Amino acid sequence: MASTQTQEQHYKSAGQKLEGRVAMVTGGTRGIGAAICRSFIAQGAAVAAGYSRDRERAESFQSELARAGAPVSIHQGNVGSAEDCRRTISEVIEHHGRLDILVNNAGITSDKSVFKMTDEDWYKVIAVNLSGAFFMSQAVLHHMVERGSGRIVNISSIVGQMGNIGQVNYAASKSGLFGMTTTLAREAAHALNRADKLEGNEVGITVNTVAPGFIETDMLASVPEKVLDGIRAQVPVRRLGHPEEIARVVHFLAADASGYITGQVWAVNGGHDM
Repeated sequence: MASTQTQEQHYKSAGQKLEGRVAMVTGGTRGIGAAICRSFIAQGAAVAAGYSRDRERAESFQSELARAGAPVSIHQGNVGSAEDCRRTISEVIEHHGRLDILVNNAGITSDKSVFKMTDEDWYKVIAVNLSGAFFMSQAVLHHMVERGSGRIVNISSIVGQMGNIGQVNYAASKSGLFGMTTTLAREAAHALNRADKLEGNEVGITVNTVAPGFIETDMLASVPEKVLDGIRAQVPVRRLGHPEEIARVVHFLAADASGYITGQVWAVNGGHDM
């Protein structure tokens, strides 16, 4: 029979599921990341948004949310640098006093055919999209195990599931998140068990991945409309996705009541991979 605490978690009102939690979203000031930040705020969480270079855009995003009564801290760093990952996690914990949710959303592309791809094209995409997610997760897991609870959600892509011409580096980085997710999920549970913090712990630490399909963001802005029409024709629901549709799944996975879901890949792609 479910405990009273579990029942309360399941029946919290729509805007309370993340009340009292602190969430960090890499690449959190635009596109899918910004939508995730807004979704977390709507669910009652305090939010830290990471960004790489565009300070003006980050400050504009911060000001926009502050005017709406939702202050957000912003944190600059290169996700492709292990040192920056560790520094940023420490900075967020120092600023907010805790960190309950990490969303590894930051990602880049450098598209070329395998015949034309340079060493730099390969390494920089792997560094940000895959290694960055690992180093951010490694840094936060120590804190989560100590607290006995936490959520890590990785943002992958349908390209990691199906591949795409001209994106071998991006596909490799995004599919790599699948193996990383299952292993970190196992290790997180194992670490809690060794620390005697697993038994009776219905929140626990979970690690999951969301794999979006083609979503209407800046990343698709340079794609010719004819190409986008071709993509839509391949999607059973005949449209591109919206960032908010990804955010909804992320905040679901981040809730305390989702503690029995770990090591999973959630495809949100309009049925494109069927």
